[in-house]
Amino acid sequence: MRLPTGWRSFLVSGLLCASSAAAKKDKPSVSTTSFPFWPNGVSYFDDSDVLLFEDVNDRVVFRSTDAGVTWDKVSKVPAGKAMELIMHAYDNKRAYIITPDSSHWMTNDRGDTWEEFYTDSQASAFREALTFHAKDPDRIIFNGMDCTGIFCQELTMYTTNGFSENTRFLRSDTEGCYWAVSSAQFTTGQKDLDDNRIICVTHGRFSPWRKDFRLLVSDNFFTSNGDDIQEFEPELEPGRTVQGIVNMAVVTKYLVVAAVAEGTDEMALYVSDDTIKWHRAVFPHDHKITEKAYTILESTNYSIQIDVLNTRPNNPMGVFLSSNSNGTYFTRNVEHTNRWSNGLVDFEKVAGVQGIVLVNVVDNWEDVEKNSGAKKQVKSQISFDDGRTWTGLKTKKNEKDLHLHSVTDLDNSGRVFSSPAPGIVMGIGNTGDYLKDFQDGNLYVSDDAGLTWHNALEGPHKYEFGDQGSILVAIKDEVTDEVSYSLNHGQDWDSVKLEKKVRPIQLTTTADSTSLKFLLEAIEDKQDNGEGYLIVLDFNGMHEDKCKSDDMEEWFARRVGEDDNPTCLMGHEQSYTRRKADANCFIMKEFEDPQVKSTPCDCTDADFECDYNFVRAGEHRELCEQKGNLVLSEGACKAFGPDDTFKGSSGWRLIPGNDCKRKSGAQKDDPVDRKCVDAVGDPLSGEISHKLTTFDAVTFQDEVYLERTGLSTGDDETVLMRTENGVYLSLDHGKNWEQILKDEAILAIYPHPHFNDMVFFITPSKRVFYSTDRGENIREFDAPDPPNSERLAVMSFHPKYKDWFIWTGARDCPGSKCHSVASLSQDRGDDWKTLQRYVGKCEFINDFERKDRDENLIYCEVHDEDNPSLPPQLVSSDDFFSKPPEVHFKNVVDFATMSEFIVVATKDEAHSTLKVDASVDGTTFADAEFPYGFDVDHQQAYTVLDSSTHSVFLHVTVNNEQGLEYGTIIKSNSNGTSYVLALDAVDRDTSGYVDFEKMAGVEGVAMVNVVANYDSKDYAKDGKKLKTMITHNDGAEWDYMSPPAKDADGNKFGCSGSLSKCSLHIHGYTERLDKSHVFYSQSAIGLMLGTGNVGEYLDSNSIDTFMTADGGVTWKSAKKGRYMWEFGDQGSIVVIVKERARTNMVHYTLDEGDTWRDYKFSDEEIEINDITTVPSDNSRNFLLWGYDGRKILTINLDFTGLTDVQCKLDENDVEGGDYWLWTPKHPKQDDDCLFGHVSQYHRKRTDSMCYNGRMIPRLHDIAKNCTCSRRDFECDFNYERQSDGSCALAKGYSPPDHSLVCATDESKDEWFTPTGYRRIPITTCVGGKEMDKSISHPCPGHEDKYNKKHSASGVAIFFAIIIPIVVAAGVGYWVWRNWASKFGQIRLGEQSSFDGEAPWIKYPVLVIAGVVAVVKAIPLLAASLWRSARGMMGRGSSTRFTTRDSFARGRGDYAVVDTDEGELLGEDSDEEV
Repeated sequence: MRLPTGWRSFLVSGLLCASSAAAKKDKPSVSTTSFPFWPNGVSYFDDSDVLLFEDVNDRVVFRSTDAGVTWDKVSKVPAGKAMELIMHAYDNKRAYIITPDSSHWMTNDRGDTWEEFYTDSQASAFREALTFHAKDPDRIIFNGMDCTGIFCQELTMYTTNGFSENTRFLRSDTEGCYWAVSSAQFTTGQKDLDDNRIICVTHGRFSPWRKDFRLLVSDNFFTSNGDDIQEFEPELEPGRTVQGIVNMAVVTKYLVVAAVAEGTDEMALYVSDDTIKWHRAVFPHDHKITEKAYTILESTNYSIQIDVLNTRPNNPMGVFLSSNSNGTYFTRNVEHTNRWSNGLVDFEKVAGVQGIVLVNVVDNWEDVEKNSGAKKQVKSQISFDDGRTWTGLKTKKNEKDLHLHSVTDLDNSGRVFSSPAPGIVMGIGNTGDYLKDFQDGNLYVSDDAGLTWHNALEGPHKYEFGDQGSILVAIKDEVTDEVSYSLNHGQDWDSVKLEKKVRPIQLTTTADSTSLKFLLEAIEDKQDNGEGYLIVLDFNGMHEDKCKSDDMEEWFARRVGEDDNPTCLMGHEQSYTRRKADANCFIMKEFEDPQVKSTPCDCTDADFECDYNFVRAGEHRELCEQKGNLVLSEGACKAFGPDDTFKGSSGWRLIPGNDCKRKSGAQKDDPVDRKCVDAVGDPLSGEISHKLTTFDAVTFQDEVYLERTGLSTGDDETVLMRTENGVYLSLDHGKNWEQILKDEAILAIYPHPHFNDMVFFITPSKRVFYSTDRGENIREFDAPDPPNSERLAVMSFHPKYKDWFIWTGARDCPGSKCHSVASLSQDRGDDWKTLQRYVGKCEFINDFERKDRDENLIYCEVHDEDNPSLPPQLVSSDDFFSKPPEVHFKNVVDFATMSEFIVVATKDEAHSTLKVDASVDGTTFADAEFPYGFDVDHQQAYTVLDSSTHSVFLHVTVNNEQGLEYGTIIKSNSNGTSYVLALDAVDRDTSGYVDFEKMAGVEGVAMVNVVANYDSKDYAKDGKKLKTMITHNDGAEWDYMSPPAKDADGNKFGCSGSLSKCSLHIHGYTERLDKSHVFYSQSAIGLMLGTGNVGEYLDSNSIDTFMTADGGVTWKSAKKGRYMWEFGDQGSIVVIVKERARTNMVHYTLDEGDTWRDYKFSDEEIEINDITTVPSDNSRNFLLWGYDGRKILTINLDFTGLTDVQCKLDENDVEGGDYWLWTPKHPKQDDDCLFGHVSQYHRKRTDSMCYNGRMIPRLHDIAKNCTCSRRDFECDFNYERQSDGSCALAKGYSPPDHSLVCATDESKDEWFTPTGYRRIPITTCVGGKEMDKSISHPCPGHEDKYNKKHSASGVAIFFAIIIPIVVAAGVGYWVWRNWASKFGQIRLGEQSSFDGEAPWIKYPVLVIAGVVAVVKAIPLLAASLWRSARGMMGRGSSTRFTTRDSFARGRGDYAVVDTDEGELLGEDSDEEV
């Protein structure tokens, strides 16, 4: 901060308030230095009087060698270059001045001399430039960035010689690197690792998004041999690495790592005390860790202290927890701690004394929880035994308890209450029932470490300690010219005058509080042209003598209890030698820290803690209860009977670091006899189990999964079900059900689409029930209106803030004025603001580069209040409609949001078509241009099918005659600026659904059903004759599917010959009773199932079930008949059951369909309507939904009894364990190249009897990029594929005019003659047969530039063309990636249908395609715009969505528009199309 000033020179007044330097003084001397700015942020070189501070305006550094009396500029460093001043954390003679360039400055002698040092890059703008090794001051990590390219890329360098030589490159794509030994207490236990081990948070292998960040470790500075980097990823979970690492910190002797996952705001903390063994921190079940909701507090060398937010953040409270000695298990110390919204917590450990802690708690916590606007009634508490017991703060006059302002009211730098001065504590507060406002507080002092206090000075003060507590200094926190001081522990006070009145900003001294000099930072109390001051108070030269031995006393810490004896903690008593309060002397041991004396105590129960995998239990926490597996000694329980035992843990262990004296005899931690069965567990049954539950109802109305993410705590598999008679909850995947919300009328269940733990229950009234913990606790709020009656989505959710949502309710209903009103809550229903009346739909629009539109932008369809039957207009606001909204369009059909784009469809009455516009900034819209001949009459229909491979598959209806519908699929290039014919005569139904399905997880595989006889003269009479076709290269080629050799019974099929006469046909999307069911699973790579037949055409009378394990290249006949299916354990289990038929049998395969086994789940046959599992398909439990003719029922199928062995995945030796590497292939290619590269995926071995457990990363590696071939290209715009595979110009069409690129992009220098071919958008091939290369031509006005680069290489030309696009598109990506912590996260494409594709394709193309696609591709992509939410409110009556499985794996990229009834198929989200 800088005060306004008109001049830049500084003045040294040198005013000394002493008459003679030689004479003894009665008061301290005062020296004042004035500056034309506020000289804040003064840093001390520890154990010295040398100080530095940085003028952040002129970018210069000042230095003082006399504790701040005089100041000089550091002249060696060029003026204006000092960007960051860093003091070495572990060497009190070193400091560094970081500049914006690659040359910087350092001192090794407290600033006497400065030397220039060089790095190969400038310092990072996103984190502190230097990270230090705690035990070797020469080892330093430099966090830099390379801004020579389009983006500033973070990278890391290091030195092992204190920058005496240039830095060496460490690693790129980093998000912070640290020495393992980053604190003095930490050690790996091995000297070489202590010296060299570095831990980095880095980007994912193929992704820059933080959900894929990894933790990487290297012991030799990440040296590389080609692409092989010497690094490893530690297993944070048993047998698994963890992605989503977002933060890392060294806390005393612990290394703590935080991880996040999509779908939850819960975080996982992993702890290690040696970087080798890792454990996940376990918290009490009702105190999970969430993002921005926990604070790691000052901890000890035997425990991590943490405070966890457990209320809403707008009036926060927390719970203070402490860990056991290895940081694994946390237990509660204090509930209802006082927090601030920025994460600060009223907590402080008294310096130098073990076990004394002060906290502030909220006494009226119940009121605060119920009413976020309630004023907190804060009380102070103190503990003298490390938080085991607490008491109020007592005054020496036995007044009411004392309450002190703490960290949330921080008024000075450093600690709030204490310093290294033994036992001396100060604070601002008041006595009474509760803590009053800061201005109503007085200064209180304690000289017995907080046991008793006395009122020292009236009013709030800034204060400081000196001479090991012999001197206390305080200045009133207002404009003043007087400083107070005490020489007898605050009992009596004197004062000294300053030269002029100032407003104190900060009062400080040396970190060890041993100095007799104090430094006051102050400013003039003026609005303009105020000066800043550094004022030194020097107590040297006063009449006090140097203390002698009889002036000192032995002071014992923690004298608690009636006998006033010192108490033991961690096995010892503590005492210090300090000056007596009434001694007339100064200690004068400047820079000598007070020495603590420890006296061992006999061991007691307090010296023991629960052993690993045990936790405190019992009413008084006197027991240790087993919570995890017992640790077996070597060789124990190899073969055992039911009564065999081994010597195991008693449940107790001596706290590591505790030095108590053991007594003779039996010890609390002596091993005890434990049963082997308790350690190893009962042997598995080796069988599947089931449980059937009936319900007093006849219909399932809602079925919702609330799936835990990979990082979420607990072991529940939560399912919610709504029937006509109530709502039911199961925490164990349907084994046990409990009716909830009894006697409440629930109209619909709304799971939060972005936070899996959150769900809402809608009633017919304003009352809304909800849960934030997957149904464990249910709360409620009142909405402003009852749910709307116009079939609109009742709730719309913010993707980033789970407490923000829009409620669309009914007002003035029933009656002629009945209309829908949109209201906003930002605090989970506590407060509401009306957004718009007479609305059709309102949505958050948050995927923009601009910060002011990122979080607040909302779009609404609004009808005319006087004539609401007219088409609505589209309006927007970025201030929650506090001002009149901006009107974008009238005559709106609908609008949709996709990734960072807004697309709007309006009726063009003049041309009888739909008109589509798009915007990237939420303000400016541009027209979308459809391909020639594909105008869409708004009485007709078209369907946007998919965009997951950066090409839009758009189905345009050609024949709309009822029952005979079909159309043409056209496909865009990656920019969406041109579309080509992909396939004719593709089947669709009356509702607009199309027989088209993409396979998730594998690039470019899609299946369609085509109408083979569409051009027959008897088409209307014969009806549709369908054939199934498949593409393995994203629509460039389509082929019939090869049938299995035999059916499931081993018989040959009744057809033969070419594939045109005998192929496999699969019933597609239009025939599914439940549109949410799909062929594939995101987690079961390469696997698909379908029902159909082998023959010339698709036959509805002959249906069998088929399966593929290689992405559709080859198929197996699974079972005769029509079955439903579900994938489990990421595809290692597949279960099928007869569809809509009575049965008592399921069939399952554990080897990807090679063999099938039967399981009987009932004696009676039951009609099964559905089979489901968790949305990720990673459970080994399944749920059958059925009807026995009288009541509905569920049947849980549990496959966990088959094995308890988790598969082992070693990325460095995948095929040496339980996995193998699968490479997708094209059936017509001899090599493994697809889309220009060879990709490898993890697949579990079918002969490994283990389970996957935690989600494994799908992609292992991109083995290589391939040279280009014909299959990396497709026909260009207006060209069509010929029978020989070539591309020829379509009859009656002209080649595309590639010169138009010069007009649309002024940065273009050249254009190319069409060849008839263009690259498939997702291919990464290089060189080879580049069929799109042709003759180049200069753009008008760019001939000189064209001639200069005409001879450049192909790569240079490519980048010359692409970079202008990348620069424009990349601004948002750069801001998102590099400034997330400063501007808030900017999202580019995370919520679009890009999510399901291969990441190495997703992110580069996303950036390149971003700009050109804005006005052309994405509008067409999102042209099917009907976005009605599903369910009772806002759900199409003809469509049945049964489970959250539907929402998670449905057709989020599939949409339909027609005039009668538009429906979105798939994910219940308005963030995707």
